[in-house]
Amino acid sequence: MSNATVTPTPARQETVPPETPRRRKSQDSGIPQSPIQRRVTRPLQYVALAGYIVFLGFPLLFLLTTAFKTPAELQSPNPTFLPTSLNFDNFIQAIAKANLVQAAGNSLIVAVATTVIVTLISLPAAYALARFRTKLRSIATGWILLSQVFPFILIIIPLFLVLKQIGLINNLLGLILVYSVWSLPFALWMLQGYVAGIPVELEEAGAMDGGSRIRVLVSIVLPLLAPGLVATSLFTFISAWNEFFFALVLIQDPALQTLPLTLARFVGAEGQVQLGQLAAASLLATIPSLVFFALIQRRLTSGLLSGAVKG
Repeated sequence: MSNATVTPTPARQETVPPETPRRRKSQDSGIPQSPIQRRVTRPLQYVALAGYIVFLGFPLLFLLTTAFKTPAELQSPNPTFLPTSLNFDNFIQAIAKANLVQAAGNSLIVAVATTVIVTLISLPAAYALARFRTKLRSIATGWILLSQVFPFILIIIPLFLVLKQIGLINNLLGLILVYSVWSLPFALWMLQGYVAGIPVELEEAGAMDGGSRIRVLVSIVLPLLAPGLVATSLFTFISAWNEFFFALVLIQDPALQTLPLTLARFVGAEGQVQLGQLAAASLLATIPSLVFFALIQRRLTSGLLSGAVKG
């Protein structure tokens, strides 16, 4: 036999094409962006955000600076934006003249009671509309949306006559009922979207473990619905706290007036505005809403995002 020399064949090296750089997706829209696009859009986003903050914060800053100005500074032909010194006379006179403490108590009673009533009614109603497939569901949803189309000026006269017949004029209970009825459709519409975003499989798993519908609602649905309840409660509270027109028509007793009615006292019959005292009173009136918002800001943000994605 002849000895054959076998030459080893070199291994074929596979050439890997260079990886094409991927475009980063925008965190907001999900659209791929090139580095050049990011360099252009990022500063624009910051500018838009700064403008939005200035737009929202300027009225509060104007109230703050005006509340500490003296009458001479407010009536000066060459006014300045910042006060020359901190003057607390406007706050003292506003509290003494308009009785802001009593008005704030009335507004707090009305706003809290309205929020509790609306939450207790809208929660089971929203769950029923989101889960139960009945013929009345579309009719009820249509009436809820239709009720938000008409302005409240259309119902103020018949509403006044009805409340007068049952003795609820000049009564905080009548104001609470009106606010509750007016805020209920919006709260129901919001919560229905949150309930629809909760997977039905979670409730079915709870029912298979032997839980009743009430128990499943309390132990499973309600904790997942907490951010939505916070967002709905905040909108209901602020709308009741700031409402003016219904309170103007239904409340004439000065001892029962809410904060918006009390602030109107600083505008004279001839249109003369006590600007310093009005700014001080308005600034004090915004404190409860700001505190309430600061306490629930984190849950409110998650609730709004959850409703936007799932609803």
